[in-house]
Amino acid sequence: MHVVMVAAENDRLPNCKVGGVADVIRDIPYALAEKNIKTSVIVPDYGQAHMPRQFVADIAIPFKQHLETAVLWRVEEKDGVSQYVISHSLFSEHGGEVYCNDNGRPFYTDANKFAFFSAAVCEVIEHELISEVDVLHLHDWHAACVAVLREFSPRFERLKNLKTIFTVHNLALQGIRPFNGDESSLEAWYPTLSYDGQRICDHHYPHCFNPMRAAINLADRVHLVSPNYCNEVQKGSDHQAGFFGGEGLEHDMQLAAKRGKLVGILNGCNYDYEVPKASWELLLESAESNLFIWMAKQNELQSTHYIAHQRVIKWLSTPCAGPLVTSVGRLTDQKALLLKQPFDSDLVLDAMARLLARVEGRMIILGSGDAELEYIFSQVMARNENVLYLRGYGEGIGELLYQVGDLFVMPSSFEPCGISQMLAMRAGQPCLVNNVGGLADTVDNNISGFVFSGDSIAEQSTSLVNRFGECIEMFKSDSQRYNKISENAAEKRFTWEQSAILYREKLYE
Repeated sequence: MHVVMVAAENDRLPNCKVGGVADVIRDIPYALAEKNIKTSVIVPDYGQAHMPRQFVADIAIPFKQHLETAVLWRVEEKDGVSQYVISHSLFSEHGGEVYCNDNGRPFYTDANKFAFFSAAVCEVIEHELISEVDVLHLHDWHAACVAVLREFSPRFERLKNLKTIFTVHNLALQGIRPFNGDESSLEAWYPTLSYDGQRICDHHYPHCFNPMRAAINLADRVHLVSPNYCNEVQKGSDHQAGFFGGEGLEHDMQLAAKRGKLVGILNGCNYDYEVPKASWELLLESAESNLFIWMAKQNELQSTHYIAHQRVIKWLSTPCAGPLVTSVGRLTDQKALLLKQPFDSDLVLDAMARLLARVEGRMIILGSGDAELEYIFSQVMARNENVLYLRGYGEGIGELLYQVGDLFVMPSSFEPCGISQMLAMRAGQPCLVNNVGGLADTVDNNISGFVFSGDSIAEQSTSLVNRFGECIEMFKSDSQRYNKISENAAEKRFTWEQSAILYREKLYE
């Protein structure tokens, strides 16, 4: 069996990662190869021109009433997996950025380039530039137009004979664009395409094309990245109550489930890795070196970096006497909505810092993203001497935080699967998580970690603070029990081998 995976990200390649999907695309092909499933991976070339590569073919692609030329390169062939990139100026003209931020025109630039990428992939398959393909596995809305062209374009006969799988990594991002009347629209991309708008339109904006919905309805199987998230997306969202479910696509998910094509399979984690040497001193030294790198990117010194650097200097001479609480991830409302909620006289995050201060504990938060959240976290750091907020991301310091921390906080309002909690648990660091999505599938309350819940945002916020206080109290007064939970966390296994077996059984066969 030969599976071709199509995605926007792939952490096997340099500068091709933004979120967790890159980790999946990096790891699952090799787990499948060990099950005798040959896998080829195709992503756009965002400008990794320095990579060793082998020319495969030029690709002629009808797009926007022009015949464009792209190039297919093989950049690696190893252990039963072939890695490919497709080069074109649309992918590399934004300085190597995987995703672009179009203010006021959501997804305009990205939808253009991923629609072109999808058309290029269809040509690759149709002309057998990658041969003997059995299954086409599409990831998130970025690859969804492959399913649309497969269904509605008479040009792609070979494509129609392939089993097509669609994996939803994050239902909150759907790539919605107009059907027509815009340079970034379905009819602008594929002007000769005849399509059934009822199957691929957005429910709230019927004049718009919804790539995520289209792929859910057109694929042979729809895969969610955890069993619990698979159940959640079949229910309507209620943001005021703090529940994030189907995000307008719950009826499509329900229909997919009735047809027996909806599957929830948990992502995995790599346990064959070199454990980094870690200590409090090494952690702070890494923080300082990363701060210098981030500072140097701006002509003017950012206050967030200045406050953080002053705190690192002070902490270098004063070891942490209590528990070290850590958090790693992109700052978005998905991850941090609860932390910015009002609580007593300040915010939830302030309340947690005060509880931590009672036991001489400290908190380190690593991440960047939403500008409002970055500002809020900087303000919290300024108000609380036991908080260090590092606005950026560095692979090395993230690994050290997993190793050195005593409690990992991940209060996501929704989490399709989550990788950070797996990495923290792998290092023996218990996690405090919301009872949602893949977090509920991976963390067992009071056994391998700590879980909170609530039926509204206010209830969840209160529950988070209270549960955090209980965790800190257990760490201080019942170290034997806390250490046992740490050991249980380290012993948990969410392997890609298990995922690969379920991919074969429930998606491909």
